[in-house]
Amino acid sequence: MARLRTCSLTWAALIILLLPGSLEECGHISVSAPIVHLGDPITASCIIKQNCSHLDLEPQILWRLGAELQPGGRQQRLSDGSQQSTITLPHLNHTRAFLSCCLNWGNSLQILDQVELRAGYPPAVPRNLSCLMNLTTSSLICQWEPGPETHLPTSFTLKSFKSRGNCQTQGDSIMDCVPEDRQSHCSIPRRHLLLYQNMGIWVQAENALGTSMSPQLCLEPMDVVKLEPPMLRTMDPSPEAAPPQAGCLQLCWEPWQPALHINQKCELRHKPQSGEASWALVGPLPLEALQYELCGLLPATAYTLQIRCIRWPLPGHWSNWSPSLELRTTERAPAVRLNTWWRQRQLDPRTVQLFWKPVPLEEDSGQIQGYVVSWRPSGQAGAILPLCNTTELSCTFPLPSEAQEVALVAYNSAGTSCPTPVVFSESRGPALTRLHAMARDPHSLWVGWEPPSPWPRGYVIEWGLSPPSTSNSNKTWRMEQNGSATGFLLQENIRPFQLYEITVTPLYQDAMGPSQHVYAYSQEMAPRHAPELHLKHIGKTWAQLEWLPEPPELGKSPLTHYTIFWTNAQNQSFSTILNASSRGFVLHGLEPASLYHIHLMAASQAGATNGTVLTLMTLIPEGSELHILLGLFGLLLLLSCLCGTAWLCCSPSRKNPLWPSVPDPAHSSLGSWVPTIMEEEAFQLPGLGMPPITKLTVLEEDEKKPLPWESHDSSETCGLPTLVQTYVLQGDLRAASAQPQSQSGTSNQAGPPRQSSHFKDQIMLHPAPPNGLLYLFPITSVL
Repeated sequence: MARLRTCSLTWAALIILLLPGSLEECGHISVSAPIVHLGDPITASCIIKQNCSHLDLEPQILWRLGAELQPGGRQQRLSDGSQQSTITLPHLNHTRAFLSCCLNWGNSLQILDQVELRAGYPPAVPRNLSCLMNLTTSSLICQWEPGPETHLPTSFTLKSFKSRGNCQTQGDSIMDCVPEDRQSHCSIPRRHLLLYQNMGIWVQAENALGTSMSPQLCLEPMDVVKLEPPMLRTMDPSPEAAPPQAGCLQLCWEPWQPALHINQKCELRHKPQSGEASWALVGPLPLEALQYELCGLLPATAYTLQIRCIRWPLPGHWSNWSPSLELRTTERAPAVRLNTWWRQRQLDPRTVQLFWKPVPLEEDSGQIQGYVVSWRPSGQAGAILPLCNTTELSCTFPLPSEAQEVALVAYNSAGTSCPTPVVFSESRGPALTRLHAMARDPHSLWVGWEPPSPWPRGYVIEWGLSPPSTSNSNKTWRMEQNGSATGFLLQENIRPFQLYEITVTPLYQDAMGPSQHVYAYSQEMAPRHAPELHLKHIGKTWAQLEWLPEPPELGKSPLTHYTIFWTNAQNQSFSTILNASSRGFVLHGLEPASLYHIHLMAASQAGATNGTVLTLMTLIPEGSELHILLGLFGLLLLLSCLCGTAWLCCSPSRKNPLWPSVPDPAHSSLGSWVPTIMEEEAFQLPGLGMPPITKLTVLEEDEKKPLPWESHDSSETCGLPTLVQTYVLQGDLRAASAQPQSQSGTSNQAGPPRQSSHFKDQIMLHPAPPNGLLYLFPITSVL
């Protein structure tokens, strides 16, 4: 398929080449207007000539605007045989586009003709026309604002004419001035100007959609002259001239040479180089003089200065500001009051340490470069001997033996301040009482006291870290001039979590009281680190831990408690709280052969801190211990079996099937079948050949203690059978039977009562021994 399409395109190209004229010569486009307002409609028609009709009997004409096909074309055949297509675009929203008339030729669009369409706006009226006369180039330069974009080629022309009146009547025309492309200013050369004659000037803007003109400007070239700024510089120092005062600058300037014959006035502006201050304007400067002394500035401060000028009193325009000039004002001698106090070295009383602090007396008291401590010997008139020259606020020097007073001054390049006398007096005043201090917040401390009597003239308050560090060896101090004050809030050089030593010294008129000091924390903080855990002993299910408490630190709150945390291999966490006096702890309930992570946390009222983590593993059970455990388990099993057997044997419900109870003859039922009355009845034992027995006497044995295997209850005996008891028959049975029944129960002879002579078992009688006793043995039947 692709090959057939390629072949058809090739044949179409050959046909076009063999035709007498190209397809582009067949069609022609005509439009209603090639340039229209942006958004307006436009109509176009395309005509295909008759000599091109052999390409297609009814050719289909298509329209394309840029790259987009446009529907709505109306096609018709004209009387001369040509084809015509007309299209109307309702809104042309393109500032520049190409409209094409096309035919479908060989499955592609063939352009017959195309035309460029433009859309835009007519030029706006130029605004803000102004002109300046430049004496350097001797030309009149005019500029304007062209207005909004038109999207069309627009030309501007500066037009002018000469006029002797107020530009109401037009005189000679001046050559038009055409600016360069896309510029909005133009220069009229000097040869077309009359400097002191009015000119009418305006700007004309023109494009394809219309023309506009600015309002007319009427002026004289010299009335709009703009001068060049003068050159500003400093005055050269003169030996005869006095040096400038503090805060003053001496300036001069050189006028622009072409404007020397023009009267003018000038202005000066200045601002400090440091900071973001705005310009300060000074003027007008004197007309005749070319120099000026500017005062009221800050001393020892660098300034930036500029100058500009204008034609005066005739009209004109201000020149541009001159290039900047940078100058520094002179210094002023320090105007300060020096608050001083001193103290002697303990090891060397003649060595004095003097302290001072400057207090400005004016808003601008002058810069201080250093301080000098000097004294005047009494024997040398006018001699001043320096003791110390420093830039610090303190000085240590040996005090001469005859010196009772020294002078302290502050100086700079402009001079010195008024001297401050320092008198070294040996007298001492009363001390403070009830000195105390407390923290208000992490960056301030309140120090209070009870003033002594009489009240001092002031106090010196010193504070610094305790113990002093190498980076903060110098103390901060302040002098309180109010002798009736009872406290002061320290806010300078106070950092949190630090211990400060505060010293307060009362100052009297000619004496100094003893210093008192107090210690205070700016803010307490949590322990810096917790104690380190150590393993003392360990077992299979326990571990004994110990730690050494950290020594107390200054500025740290005392400990309130400890907390031990431990975690097993399954990330299960446990904890316990101990009091602050604890030094060790034993962990119970651990798993054998298990890994644990343990750490200690120390806590106070200011916070808590965790210690390092201790990792340990519990012990593994040994083999012999396993054997012991197995033996104990077997012994426990054996005891369980024995207990079960004993319970089985001693239970009443289970002993009869194993060991039946042996009947007791004394409690047998023999009495139920033995006759109750045997009168004169001889009881004879058959087959024994013994004389008849007339009386049966039962002799009971003394009560015997039961054997270990016997029970107290004969009816519940579960041991061996009951021992044989001896029964004795004594006298004649017949005679015994003839006795009254009532006497049988009260006889002194031992014998069983009738109700107790019930035998369930057989009675076997043996021959009586020679003493006439007969032993009767009960025969026990054993099942």
